[in-house]
Amino acid sequence: MSSRSQGDHTIVMLAGEIDLYTAPRLQSELTAAMAGDDPARIVVDMSAVEFCDSTGMNVLLAAHRQARERGGDLALAAPRAAVRKILEVTGLGSVFTVHDDLASLTGQ
Repeated sequence: MSSRSQGDHTIVMLAGEIDLYTAPRLQSELTAAMAGDDPARIVVDMSAVEFCDSTGMNVLLAAHRQARERGGDLALAAPRAAVRKILEVTGLGSVFTVHDDLASLTGQ
């Protein structure tokens, strides 16, 4: 996991699996991305995520809710087929803004 600023967005780049063991690190990364006074505009780049279990989805959902409460947003970019399937099955595809690629979301 890593993050960087790009315009008015914070890009959080993930790779590998998001599960019970890696979810606390993701939560820390997202909390750090939301720190500060400005409303957070976070893009989670999921192009290298191979698997995400319910623990990972719950962390993303909680961060999405927190960003919205602060006037910001959290969107997902480029999820692979396995993650898209989870979003569809759980109904979270209608909760998150999901973009096919990072460029379409950040305008770059």
